[in-house]
Amino acid sequence: MNILIVNGPNLNFLGKREVSVYGNKTYDDLIKYLLAYGTKKNHQLEIYQSNHEGSIIDFLQEKYSFFDAIIINPGAFTHYSYAIYDCLLSLNKRIVEVHLSNIYEREEFRKISVIKPACEAQFYGKGFESYIEAIDYLSKED
Repeated sequence: MNILIVNGPNLNFLGKREVSVYGNKTYDDLIKYLLAYGTKKNHQLEIYQSNHEGSIIDFLQEKYSFFDAIIINPGAFTHYSYAIYDCLLSLNKRIVEVHLSNIYEREEFRKISVIKPACEAQFYGKGFESYIEAIDYLSKED
């Protein structure tokens, strides 16, 4: 299975930002972990990160047709990006939303995901394992 993984703002600062929430593992650690898991499960993964909403949309529109499914961690865009929501709706792909932290146990604004209705499932609160759950979910439903 070919899976596109798209990460939003500040994911590149893993290990530096809010270590008490996100831990001390870095974004490079996340990429290595996911690529190793993808190889182990015989999946082809492409991983992308941007701090810019338009760049995420442009990337999704350019790449989606080459993949069977999409995993998106929209970061803060989760809570207000109707532009990313609209983009995801237009892709006609299996899409799941992922978060490292449990967004439902954090600040009130983080409990709202405008992205969720464009996705078939949501995985959160388990750090890097949230991505693994998403990959496994997409594999089982394949």
